[in-house]
Amino acid sequence: MTTPQPPKANEAEPASAVKRHAVSDSGFKSLSQEERRSLAQLIRRARVSRNVHSDLEGQRSLGERLSDAVAAFGGSWTFIIIFSGVLLSWCLLNTVVLAAGAFDPYPYVFLNLVLSTIAAVQAPIIMMSQNRQASRDRVVQQHDYEVNLKAEIEIMALHEKMDELRLKQFGELLTIQQRQIEMLTHLIEGRKT
Repeated sequence: MTTPQPPKANEAEPASAVKRHAVSDSGFKSLSQEERRSLAQLIRRARVSRNVHSDLEGQRSLGERLSDAVAAFGGSWTFIIIFSGVLLSWCLLNTVVLAAGAFDPYPYVFLNLVLSTIAAVQAPIIMMSQNRQASRDRVVQQHDYEVNLKAEIEIMALHEKMDELRLKQFGELLTIQQRQIEMLTHLIEGRKT
């Protein structure tokens, strides 16, 4: 790893303050990769925030979009209502309407096979969608962390800048008070003589 260069004169104040204090000591080596990347972006004054959702949407394959659609439909009230209607219709059709010539009589073995097949196909598709959603959540979480880290560093730099301004003002105030004391001392000495 290379040694950080001193800040340039035209570099923005928060970035140079952070670079001066956070990068110059051995603490830089203890930073995580994400923290180093956020720090580098701060020093370059690069924007960290972006629309992660639109970035991820553009990368989805046909299979991923299909699994999301199946998971969204399979976890909706529409699916539950339609599926309950199909089950009730199946049972009524095979028990009441076609009582003598039912294609799937009462223990509904064929219905059981159909339901098992649907569950066997639907479960992995939903799990694929959930796994991708989990990885998507990790990307969003990482992005939030980087934005928060940069905001924290900017706030620390602003605090430092405010402290420097306050110290400068205290120094100027002390100088003014010293002059006033000297002027008062001359006035008092002038009246005594």
